[in-house]
Amino acid sequence: MEFIRIGVIGLGNMGTSHASYIHNGRVIGASLGALLEERPKRIQELKQHYGDTVPLFTDEDAFFESGLIDAVLIATPHYSHPRLAKKAFAAGLHVLCEKPAGVFTSEVREMNEAASSSNLVFSLMYNQRTKPIYQKLRDLIQEGELGSIRRMNWIITNWYRSQSYYDSSNWRATWAGEGGGVLINQCPHQLDLWGWLIGMEPMRIRSFCSFGKYRDIEVEDEVTAYLEYASGATGVFITTTAESPGTNRLEVTGTLGKVVIEDGKLTFWQLETSEPKFNDSYTGGFGEPKHRLVEVEIKEESTDHQGITQNFVHAILQGEQLIAPGEEGIYGLTLSNAMQLSTWIDNWVPLPLNEAEYEKQLKKRINESKGKNIASETTLDVSSSH
Repeated sequence: MEFIRIGVIGLGNMGTSHASYIHNGRVIGASLGALLEERPKRIQELKQHYGDTVPLFTDEDAFFESGLIDAVLIATPHYSHPRLAKKAFAAGLHVLCEKPAGVFTSEVREMNEAASSSNLVFSLMYNQRTKPIYQKLRDLIQEGELGSIRRMNWIITNWYRSQSYYDSSNWRATWAGEGGGVLINQCPHQLDLWGWLIGMEPMRIRSFCSFGKYRDIEVEDEVTAYLEYASGATGVFITTTAESPGTNRLEVTGTLGKVVIEDGKLTFWQLETSEPKFNDSYTGGFGEPKHRLVEVEIKEESTDHQGITQNFVHAILQGEQLIAPGEEGIYGLTLSNAMQLSTWIDNWVPLPLNEAEYEKQLKKRINESKGKNIASETTLDVSSSH
């Protein structure tokens, strides 16, 4: 096999972007094999744009059975991700799925099991993992340059979304259509990086979510969460879609120093003596460990979404190691589910997550959902999004 024919499922905002760069030949070893879309208006737009150059399907079974594709890129609303992935694996197709992996961790677990038994390549569109600045931070942590991790704080409020964004689609920002708000839509990237960077799962989470606080939506648009780890480390995660100008500041503190990532820069303060060792030996009262500012050079540019797709294709053709293995999608989703559940029950949520309780609480909100009735949905330009 010299190239991979990718079928894109769902030609909304992200699906349109993925189909475009694949069709334009920007992924080596890949071609756009087919498209699957069910919305009549969008189908007509796609026919006008692609003409006869790319087969367009409106029937899901016909798409999977066409023989025109070797892999699928799933870019549909969140609930359908596990179902479509499992159907693709059953059809012998490799899977690249947009974030999040799904809405319920139990369904994502089933998807992971299907992927494992299929021996097919499974990846998630966690494009933030391609950013050299986060890769460098991960290296510093894994190589012990920060010592034992004590605290991680992330203020990620540069997700500004106006009411017009939420009004662009019937499924967006509803319990029945999306399963959540800023946690499930914008923050899967940061929640994925959270665990990917430090390599630990929290012991318990206490979260405070506000639902429809700043926008006319059902789901969360502001979150403050506190995480505790068995090691004694703690974390604070703050996000919203209603602040401008927003902030993206990540702090990771360990026994040997601190790293701050903000405004595209990584700053590393390294202690000359570990904090515990200094504390054990210092007798001068006021004083603190000496530190130095370490220059960390980061030259490479991020390959983002296209880089994840290229890595996916190389994994199929050449056995390249995946940047974002699909099975890891359950970790960030667990944090998201736990943060919502903590607010709903107004209490701490221990991990492993009580999946049955989460599903019970979410289904209650789905049943109470008022939904939306937007006559004409809009495909938005996502070039400026994360």
